Amino acid sequence: MSGTAAESNPSSPAAVPVPPLAADSPEAVLERAGYKPELRRSLRFFSMFAIAFSIISITTGIFLNYGFGLSYWGPAAIWTWPIVGVGNMMIALVVAELGTRIPLAGYAYQWSARLVNPTYGWFVGFAGLLYMAVGGGAIMLTVASPLLLSEFNVTAPSPHLVLAVAIILMLLPVVINIISIQVAARVNNIAVFTEIIGTVVFGVLLLVLWGGRAKPTPYGAGILTSTTSVTHNPTWYAFALAGLLGAFTLVGFELAADMSEDAVNPGRSVPRGVLWAVGGSAVLGMIALIGFTVAIPDLKAVESAPLPLLAIAAYWLPSWLVKVFVAFVVFSMFAILVVGSGAQARLVYSLSRDNMLPFSGALRKINPRSQTPVVALLVFAVIDVGVMLYGYFQASAFGTLVGATAIIPYIIYFLITVAYAVKRRDADSIPGAFTLGRWAWPVIGFVLAYTVLIMAVLSFPAPFHGSDKMLGYALALAALWYFSVLLWRLRKGTAGVKPLSDLVDRP
Repeated sequence: MSGTAAESNPSSPAAVPVPPLAADSPEAVLERAGYKPELRRSLRFFSMFAIAFSIISITTGIFLNYGFGLSYWGPAAIWTWPIVGVGNMMIALVVAELGTRIPLAGYAYQWSARLVNPTYGWFVGFAGLLYMAVGGGAIMLTVASPLLLSEFNVTAPSPHLVLAVAIILMLLPVVINIISIQVAARVNNIAVFTEIIGTVVFGVLLLVLWGGRAKPTPYGAGILTSTTSVTHNPTWYAFALAGLLGAFTLVGFELAADMSEDAVNPGRSVPRGVLWAVGGSAVLGMIALIGFTVAIPDLKAVESAPLPLLAIAAYWLPSWLVKVFVAFVVFSMFAILVVGSGAQARLVYSLSRDNMLPFSGALRKINPRSQTPVVALLVFAVIDVGVMLYGYFQASAFGTLVGATAIIPYIIYFLITVAYAVKRRDADSIPGAFTLGRWAWPVIGFVLAYTVLIMAVLSFPAPFHGSDKMLGYALALAALWYFSVLLWRLRKGTAGVKPLSDLVDRP
C-alpha cells in the first residue's frame, strides 16, 4: 500500500515533501480507476504463478476426469490434452494482455465494464461469481470428501457423511483467507509441489515400473493410441467429448488476475504467472497422462472403475503408497478452495465498491488488521454451501456441478474476448509489460472460434443438461437484480465504473 504524507512538525523549518506516484505504479493505476488502495500488496511472482497453477490443478482435473475421457475415446483420449493446451494458451495470452493493462481486483467484471459498459460488466461479473460458487462445491462433494474418508478406511460412507465432510472442507479455506492473504499464499505455494508430486512424480513412477516390467501387463506402448471405449458414438462426437479431459482441467488461471490488487508489480507478475501456469500445467499434465496410461493393467476393469487412476495405482503400488498418492490429491483439491475463496471475495469486493451488488456497503468492507474482505468471505461461504446443497439433491451431482464448472469459464473467456475485440485499440493506449502486438487479432479470432466450439460441446450432450438448467436459473437471477435495482442505480450514477480512457496516463 502507498504511504500517506507525514504530518508537519512545527519545530521543523519545512515539511518533507512526499514524492508523487510514478505514472505506472499500481497505486497510480488504482487512483486513475477511481479507487484507493485497501488490500495489502504482498504477493510476488511465484505466489501469482502458484495461484494460477493450483487453481488449474492438473492433479484434480486428471484424477476427476481421466475416466470421462476413457469412456468416450479410450486411452487415446489423452492426445486431446495438448490440443486443448494450445487452445487454452491462446486464451491465456488474451488474459495476460488484459491483466497487464487493467490490473484491478474483479478481473473479468472490471475488464468488461470498462471495455464495453457496466451493464455488460455486471453479467460477466455475475458469471464469474457463479463459476467460483459452483466449482468448490463440485470438487469437495464429488471427490475430495469421499477420498478423505477413504484415507481413514471409511470405504462406504453414507451420503450425509460425505456432505458433512464436504461442508467442513469448504469452510476451512474461508478461515485461512480471513486470517490473511499471506497464509493463503503459503498454502498455494506448497500446492505447487503437491501438484507436481501428485501427478508427474507418480505418473513417471508408474512409467518406470511399467518399463521395468515390475508386474505383468498385456499392453505395450500401443495402448496410447487405442480407442477402445465403453461407449460407442460417432468418431467426431467421441473425440469432442474426450477433449473435455483437458477442457475441464486447464481453466481458472485467470483468477491470478483477480488478485491483482494483492500483487507486487501486478503488471508483470500477473501475465507471467498466468502464462507459466498454463504452459507448465499442459506439459506436466501430458507427462503424467502418458505414465498413467501405459500403466493400465486391464483396460476393461480400469474403464469400469469409478476412479480409474486409483485402480491403476493400486495394481502397481503398495497400499501405503496409494494412500500417500491420495493425500496429495486431496491437498491439491483443498488448495483450489483456498485460491477460489480468496479470488471470489476479491470479485465480490470489486463489484461492491462500484455498488453493483445488494448490500454493497457491507460487502466491500476491509478488515483493518488483515486487510481482507471478511464480510464478503463469510457471506459467500454460505452461498457456496447452498449451491453445493442444490447439486447434492440433483440426480447427477457430477453433471450438474462439474458440468457447470466447466462451461462457465469458457462463457467468461468468450465475453471478455468480445469486449477486448471491440475496444482493443483504446486498451492498447494503456501501457503494459506484455503485449501481443501484431499477433493480437489472429489470437482474438482463434479464441472466439475456439470458445464457441467448447461451449457447444459442453452444452448439447445429455450429461450436461443439468448444468444448462442451472445456468438458466442463474441468468434469470442476474437479470432480475439488474432490471429491478441495478439499472436504476446505473442511470442515477450511483453504480458503475469510470470509462477506460481514465486509465490512460496523461501528462
